[in-house]
Amino acid sequence: MHIEPFYDARTSTLTYVVADLVSRDAVVIDPVLDYDPANGTTWTESVDRVTAYLQREQLRLHYAVETHAHADHLSGSQLLRRRFDARIAIGERIREVQTTFRPIFDLPASFATDGSQFDHLLADGEMLGAGSLTIEVIATPGHTPACVSLKIGDAVFTGDTLFTEDYGTGRCDFPRGSAEALYDSVQRLYALPDDTRVFVGHDYQPGGREVRWQTTIGASKAKNPQLSATTTREAFVLLRRARDASLPAPRLLFPSVQVNVDAGRLPAPHANGHRYLVVPLNVLRPADELGEPTPRQQER
Repeated sequence: MHIEPFYDARTSTLTYVVADLVSRDAVVIDPVLDYDPANGTTWTESVDRVTAYLQREQLRLHYAVETHAHADHLSGSQLLRRRFDARIAIGERIREVQTTFRPIFDLPASFATDGSQFDHLLADGEMLGAGSLTIEVIATPGHTPACVSLKIGDAVFTGDTLFTEDYGTGRCDFPRGSAEALYDSVQRLYALPDDTRVFVGHDYQPGGREVRWQTTIGASKAKNPQLSATTTREAFVLLRRARDASLPAPRLLFPSVQVNVDAGRLPAPHANGHRYLVVPLNVLRPADELGEPTPRQQER
């Protein structure tokens, strides 16, 4: 098994091609569609790099797998579906995420909240076949309800659940996130053998170090500053909630989630031929009609 990482510096996102170089079977995990919110432009540089690699290595792509509905980048999975006839898979609890965000974006009643926009919904414990590759699905909710980690051979792809051992874990302050659930999810990962390779969904380069995408379960249990093997549930929940309260919202939060709950599809064009993303105002921090925080918000 070969793992080829691709790093998008704009969103600190890691995309992976996992391949059997004998059979040429492959899956892609967490592909990126480039987007500039300043001018509303999308482009395909990130997914083009993945495409070029797949073509150069003559790989047969079976799935584009999402570890969750990302809140920091738009998914490039639909382009891989178009270019390689790949299927798109995500955790089955995406239904809860869709149900949560449909009213936030005022999506029409016709917007399905049953996950049917995706080709395959992943169940906890499922063994997903992709040619000669087998993907074991481990439900790891907390960052979002639909988060899954993907174990392939001696490697596990943890998305935003667990980062490198010098950084920590994913945040839990998005709608339906839960620090308690994340703690329990990481315990499931820590039950894997210590030499299991961990491939993370983001690297924020703490201290300005070079980009990293790999650690091990053993290193995480020993050194993770937010959640090591000796961290209690109560201590982690207090730490995670305090840290989350200090973090700004992701720059692409609303564009990303709006597109990603629809399996990476851009909104349908309006009558004038243009597509529009909805940006709800003051959902996270309530304010009145002039933009002034409401009394309830001021008291916080």
